[in-house]
Amino acid sequence: MLVDYTQIEKIFIVCGKTDLRRGIDGLAQIIRHKYELNVYDDALFLFCGNRNDRFKMLYWDGDGFLLLYKRLENGNLSWPRHKNEVQQLRLRQLRWLLEGLKIDQPCAIPYARKGLF
Repeated sequence: MLVDYTQIEKIFIVCGKTDLRRGIDGLAQIIRHKYELNVYDDALFLFCGNRNDRFKMLYWDGDGFLLLYKRLENGNLSWPRHKNEVQQLRLRQLRWLLEGLKIDQPCAIPYARKGLF
């Protein structure tokens, strides 16, 4: 089964470095015990190790866990390394991350305020 991440309710990125030798149980344990999140929610969890050209995604699809591993052949991810925390992402931030951009992009056009007329 392929995951359509555009339909997932929550997306979390584990900032910093994670030991990617961990499998489903080890990654789920990090989510449950270190960050006190429910691994059975409709949520996608992203992890990155020492190298920025590979990452893992953990997802509960209703009857089991799905563990995705990707290694980029060209380029690197702009993974946030400055914090040892988990951060919830919006869909566009995930898209930016997977395109090699930083998840915190400056807003080129600010949102307009209503009622100016």
